Amino acid sequence: MLIREAVPADAGAMARVHVDSWRTTYRGIIADSILDDLSYELRERHWHSALTEHRSRNFIHVAESDDGRLVGFIAAGKEREGRPDFQAEVFAIYVLQEFHVRGCGRDLMLCSVERLLQEGMRSMLLWVLAENPSRGFYERLGGRQLEEKQITIEGDSLTEVAYGWADLHDLLALRPSVG
Repeated sequence: MLIREAVPADAGAMARVHVDSWRTTYRGIIADSILDDLSYELRERHWHSALTEHRSRNFIHVAESDDGRLVGFIAAGKEREGRPDFQAEVFAIYVLQEFHVRGCGRDLMLCSVERLLQEGMRSMLLWVLAENPSRGFYERLGGRQLEEKQITIEGDSLTEVAYGWADLHDLLALRPSVG
């Protein structure tokens, strides 16, 4: 598995990972009509913009499988709501279902944390749907549940949960040892 900084040419593959991940993870949580209407083209435009026009606000890394296929990505940057207790935020992390439990998500998180620390950000949070079956991933990485909030997706009310890391160095301690 190779983790590297994303480039604009990755936008199409990122869109496929994003849409496919939503469809596998959120089936039964978000209305099928919403999942079925997701557009690779719209997501590609979104990620291309994030990688070009908004690059200075985003730190985006991708995961490539051994055969060179993009199988996951993470987008992080400055926390968006101005919370004084958390400087950084993971905006998105998606890994194709067949690459779950292979260390891909952990490696993406650790790479992102290293970059955030380089930028002087020492704490981080992320929001995840309460019904997301992958919530345990964040807990295994030491994320502490902070709070919940209601969001609306196409008229459906859903609960999001915030996970936080007060010191990103604690997350780096989870890096597997080599040798």
